[in-house]
Formats: sequence, C-alpha cells, structure tokens
Amino acid sequence: MNVPTDINSYVRVLKFATTPEWEEFSRVALIAAAGIVLVGMLGFLMFVLMSYLPGGL
Repeated sequence: MNVPTDINSYVRVLKFATTPEWEEFSRVALIAAAGIVLVGMLGFLMFVLMSYLPGGL
C-alpha cells in the first residue's frame, strides 16, 4: 500500500466533489426515507405473520 499515492488519489476525488443542489439532496433524502420505511414495513409484516402463525414466538 503506497500511502502518498493513495492520499493524492483521495485529494483528487475531493477536488471533483461538489455540494449538491437542494433539489438533488431532497430527492436523494426522499428516496432513502422511502427505502427505510419500506424495509421497516416489511419487517413489521413478517413479525405480525410469525406472531399469529402456530408455533410463533
């Protein structure tokens, strides 16, 4: 692992990185929130199904 070369690569990437516009940020946040809610609902439905099936904990 060549540390000076790696650091130069990281600095180059950070120079290209820009702060997102509000519209882009809000769209990404909305999609992430929808994914979190979807996974939570799926987990809750699995919990409810397993609770009411015979032999459920």
